[in-house]
Order: sequence, then structure tokens, then C-alpha cells
Amino acid sequence: MPDNINFEQDVAAFFDLTPDLVCIAGKDGYFRKVNKAAIAKLGYPVEELFSRPIVSFIHPDDREITVTTRARLLEGEALLNFENRYMTCSGGIVWLAWTSIYFPDKELVFAIAKDITMRKEAEKQIEEKYMRYKSLATHFKSSIEEDRKYLATELHEELAQLAAVVKMEIDWIGLNVPALNESTRKRIEHASVVANLLMNGMRRISFTISPNRLTEEGLHATLDWLCKEFSLLTGIPCVFESAYDEDILDLEVKTDFFRICQESLSNVMYHAQAEQAWVRIADTGQHIQLSITDNGKGFAADPQNLGPGLHSMHERAASINGVLTVSSELGKGTVVSISVPK
Repeated sequence: MPDNINFEQDVAAFFDLTPDLVCIAGKDGYFRKVNKAAIAKLGYPVEELFSRPIVSFIHPDDREITVTTRARLLEGEALLNFENRYMTCSGGIVWLAWTSIYFPDKELVFAIAKDITMRKEAEKQIEEKYMRYKSLATHFKSSIEEDRKYLATELHEELAQLAAVVKMEIDWIGLNVPALNESTRKRIEHASVVANLLMNGMRRISFTISPNRLTEEGLHATLDWLCKEFSLLTGIPCVFESAYDEDILDLEVKTDFFRICQESLSNVMYHAQAEQAWVRIADTGQHIQLSITDNGKGFAADPQNLGPGLHSMHERAASINGVLTVSSELGKGTVVSISVPK
């Protein structure tokens, strides 16, 4: 007992000077000494602070993690910036960040806590604003995709079918009007070919606007088709590889992956002067990563001066908690990569 008293006397001056909460607690889980700042912050009478176990002052949701952490402290692990909530005498909540050390020879815990309530409230407000903005972004993206879906349906179901009827009429004339001269027949054959190209073009544009294949067949099949279509359209070989579980991605992530890949391949088509492109999706353990690589001319990447395409991709990545990176060097091609947590 004398040793404990001397130990407490050594730190008495510090107790009175610091604005932080300073406490000495016994191994049994009761306060032995608290400074004026702790009494003022928690608001309990001193007798009550010493007569009740410390855990009874802790917010019920934080008691289990606090007990577990304290057990590690008593085993010799220093406690640095451990955050939990305490209930004040008036019924309020105060957030505290504790730094503690255990003295086994005295069976005492020496602890200092900073009041971080204002910081926690600010963090909560920021998080709430972020969730509202994220919800709005998701809503706007969903609305845009619905509009695209409607436009694609009209383009495919209405205009493409009308073009098909025109082609059928042209073909009927060619087959059933034998008196046509050679020049007219060639014009009819040419019109039939153009009508066929028109139908195929409408179907391709319809898919580009809103890929129904994404909901019907999944991301793997959609990106595989996109790469093949890119190769046919540009003559640039595009290899698609995937090694991941598609079921862990929701439709919003799949849609943004498709749009980012679509935009990246468009950049390859118009700017990269590449001879080869690769699209890969892989499971890296904690994340799913999509990468689009080309061996084109590259460019000097400037994060402060993004074009509209790259800016749009960064916004899409951020809206799904992803991180988009663009790596490029002159003459060494470009890699666009997006990584989202699983």
C-alpha cells in the first residue's frame, strides 16, 4: 500500500495541470484516482466514480471491445489511441481516445484520454453527407442507364425493324420484277447491302448505348463480346481474360466496369495507335481489378489535366468506392486500371 500511495503522489501535480482526462485504475477494474478534468467531463460525483466498475460507465456498444482491449493491456500490450464512448452523468455521450500503460508490480493502470467528441461528430456529418451524395450519384447513374435502355430499345425494336422491312421490300423487287435493266438491278442490290449494314449498325449502336447482355448474360460475356467487336471494328487484336467470381459484384459495379472499359477501348481506337490491346479482370485477394492495356504510343500522364473521358472514368470509379489509376509513358503504351473492394 505505501508503494501505491507514493506512486500516486508522484503524478499528483500532473493530474492538476493537464486538461486531458487522467486516471489511475486498479487491476480489478475500478478507478483509484481521477483528475478534475475527468470529473468535470463525466459529471459523476467522485464517490460514484470510485464505487462502480469502470465498465459500467462505458457505452453498452463499446463494452465488449473495451474489455477485450483491456485484457491485452494487462498482458503487457501498450494501449495507444484506443477510442470508445463513455456515458456522462447527464445521459450524454463523450468520445475518448485512450493511451494507457499497465504497471504489473503495482497492479495499476495509468491512462490519459483526449476528448475527441467534436472530431467524431464532424466525421459523422461528413460520412452522412458522403452517403447522401453517393446515393444521389447512384440515382443519377441509374436514371441515365434507364434512359439509355429506353433509347436502345427504341433503336433496336423500332428503327432496326423498319430498316428490315425496307430491306425485305428491296429484295422483293429484285426477285419479282424481271424487267429491270442491269443498272437498276445493281442499284437495288446496293440498296439491299446498305440496308443490311444499317440494321447491323443500329444493333451495334443499340448495344453500345445499353448492353442488355450485361443483365442477361453477365459481365464476362459482355466484355468478351466488346473485345471481339473492338477487334472486328478496328483490326486491333484485343485479348480478354478473367479470373474472378462475378457473383460478388452488383449490377452498379458491373455497369461501371463496362462503361470504363468501353471508354478506355474508345481511347485506344482513336488515340493510342496500338497494335494490341488486353482487357483483364482478376481477384487480387481484397479487391476485384479491371485493367485495360495497350502497346500504343502512350502519353505523358498529368493527373492535374485530365481529359473528359478520363475525368468521367475517375468519377465512375469514385462512385463505387473504387480507385482508378492511369499509367502511361511515351512510346510504352497505357494501362488503365480500376480496383474495387470485394
